[in-house]
Amino acid sequence: MKIKLIALLILLLITETAEAQFTRYLVKLKHKGGTPFSIATPSGYLSQRAIDRRTRYSIAIDSTDLPANPSFITQIDNIPNVTILNVSKWLNQVSIETTDANAITAINALSFVQSTSGLAARMSNEINKPVENKFLFEEQSFKPLPPQRITKVTADFFNYGSNSLNEINLHNGQFLHNIGLRGQGMQIALLDGGFLNYQTLDAMDSIITNNQVLGTWDFVNREASVNEDHPHGMQCLSTIAANIPGVFIGKAPKANFYLYRTEDVATEFPIEEHNMVCGMEKADSSGADVISASLGYFEFDNPSFNYTYANMNGNTTISVRGADLAAKKGILFFNAAGNEGANAWHFIITASDGDSIVAVGAVNTSGTVGSFSSFGPSSDGQIKPDMASVGVSALVQATNNTVGTSNGTSFACPNMAGLGTILWQAFPEFNNMKIIQALRNAGSISFFPNDRIGYGIPDMKKAFGSLLKDFAKSTVTLNACTATLNWNTKDVSAMAYEIERKTPDDLNFVKIADVPALTGNILLSNRSYAFNNVLVNVSAGTVQYRIRQKIDTSTAGFAAEYIDTASINLATGCTTTGTGGTIINGEKISVLPNPSATATNLVIETPYAIQQLTISIHDTKGRLMHSIKSSKPTGKKIIELPYQRLTMGKYYITVYNGEKIISTTEWIKL
Repeated sequence: MKIKLIALLILLLITETAEAQFTRYLVKLKHKGGTPFSIATPSGYLSQRAIDRRTRYSIAIDSTDLPANPSFITQIDNIPNVTILNVSKWLNQVSIETTDANAITAINALSFVQSTSGLAARMSNEINKPVENKFLFEEQSFKPLPPQRITKVTADFFNYGSNSLNEINLHNGQFLHNIGLRGQGMQIALLDGGFLNYQTLDAMDSIITNNQVLGTWDFVNREASVNEDHPHGMQCLSTIAANIPGVFIGKAPKANFYLYRTEDVATEFPIEEHNMVCGMEKADSSGADVISASLGYFEFDNPSFNYTYANMNGNTTISVRGADLAAKKGILFFNAAGNEGANAWHFIITASDGDSIVAVGAVNTSGTVGSFSSFGPSSDGQIKPDMASVGVSALVQATNNTVGTSNGTSFACPNMAGLGTILWQAFPEFNNMKIIQALRNAGSISFFPNDRIGYGIPDMKKAFGSLLKDFAKSTVTLNACTATLNWNTKDVSAMAYEIERKTPDDLNFVKIADVPALTGNILLSNRSYAFNNVLVNVSAGTVQYRIRQKIDTSTAGFAAEYIDTASINLATGCTTTGTGGTIINGEKISVLPNPSATATNLVIETPYAIQQLTISIHDTKGRLMHSIKSSKPTGKKIIELPYQRLTMGKYYITVYNGEKIISTTEWIKL
């Protein structure tokens, strides 16, 4: 009996000592009953942009979106010696600060409180030994940038300078910049430990001048300013936002930003995970598209909080539960995989273990993985990291207003986040998970992923091509023996198309036409096209068409994608139609003289006027040789054909009223 009593006293002493060390607590609430907020009226707690994201991707607004009941928060706040720190609506929990044990007792007595638990302590308490080197030695090895020869690739929109070019070229990312994708209209939230001097440094001068920072908040000190504290977040921001021509260009320099300090760099406690989730929620409700978080957790100042590798299962930790909820709300979430590859821990750290989170490992500009980059997989067997970007000798802005290099998955993460942002900018029709899948599929080892770089280093041109193929749609219709191929896609004026056809008489597809992109567009946009193909001497059966879009026609970077196919069925074959005109419902189309070697007229007679008269001339291979736009009154109109521009041979002339085909007739040019 005495032994049991002594053991009980020791246990009580240990418990009392453990409780005494805490000054910050997590209060979990049972429910949100009685809240004045409603799922039916989300404008009370979500921005219109956040609502639009949910609408666009068919994401239901649910109880996790509702703020914690304000009455509950007020009742906790009214308890003497209690300070409310941050409130998480997704996890329905509140962080508080108090040194009064009676306050904890009073909180636990509230009917809506599920539990309270110690979350963090003041660093003055000697029981707690601070985790040394929070961002690890790899990230502190800043090296000034050596002199470089500034050369601009004339085909590129940005003058990267050699170092920036090496970084973005690893991913073929300059292709996206060159077609107008630089982050315009996109919103990125960075969660970090401070953004020291970001307002006055050269790399960020453009985003300051153009008011691209939309909001800031410090969840540690509960204030708006984040321009002080630690430079780590500023350096991460610079990898996305930098705009120093010839020296340092970020991956999405035209994006808009939210800067949130969630990390207390002087400590390592689970309260920072809670802050991180609160930052995710603020990013979501503000309308951010992307989150880049170069933060991660596994070891704390108080070892009782430490995670095990088994906890890296995508479902356990505070931060990963929040991160997966952010992804559920439609946010594209990038997280540093961790710098533990050469250390005892070895594996990825949370929240990069989330199954909907892009965990990013570190490589250099040659694609060699950094020894410090954390290993996968997650403890539940997910392929982790998901992918890799430049985090070895990565370009970053220094606080002394110089540019240099540093190491860490902390920099690989925003590098990849910036590239993911501009890829998504091209295809807002697709949701966050579709973008992640495209990035994985475009990885350098996508067919053989490993535990160092996952699916590999994404090729952004390849990712763009795969999404373009999923986006583009085509149809084909038949009028007599003229097939009209219509397609919708995205392009810029420098792109082009090849039309290929396979008839019942062909063994393989045969190229029948080149179609240039519409002119006057240097920024990627949705476009629609039509191509008419006159079928001559084609047997009955299925006629197939496929469209090959040239997305990059530069000599060094040529790339093309078959974006869609379409087919029609010929019930009877199409043969030559003779040289005379045709009369259909009072409409008469004639070529006079025919055959001809000199001046030749097309005579069009209709019992009505035509405001949008189009004449197309195709050769026997179906290639468009000439097109004429005009109009005509009721009755007859004579149009001279371009006989001098065409070589000898047989041609087919199709006349349109708007988009409707009036008739097709044959002309033989001698």
